[in-house]
Amino acid sequence: MLVTTTPTIEGHPIQSYQGLVTGEAILGANIFKDFFAGIRDIVGGRSGSYERVLNDAREAAMQEMRQRALLLGANAVVGVDIDYEFLGAQNGMMMVSATGTAVTIAE
Repeated sequence: MLVTTTPTIEGHPIQSYQGLVTGEAILGANIFKDFFAGIRDIVGGRSGSYERVLNDAREAAMQEMRQRALLLGANAVVGVDIDYEFLGAQNGMMMVSATGTAVTIAE
């Protein structure tokens, strides 16, 4: 399935729009505690363990969005936006969301 942040896919005209699709992944407070406990992993101002957690969450949100698009009969998702939000009483959770438009394109 093609997934893009652009509103169109060059060379593949959109034949129909199936609707808005989303995917979410929420990281709990324990992940942040584990991250700070493993702060020694930081090299050059970056934390490999934290980046892996964010990457996994982003991939989970994208996969959920793709699955919802497939259920609508789409073969692509255009106009994708990925957002990161802190949630909870003390910002103890982080949500990664992916949103786009499910479409059928000419292949």
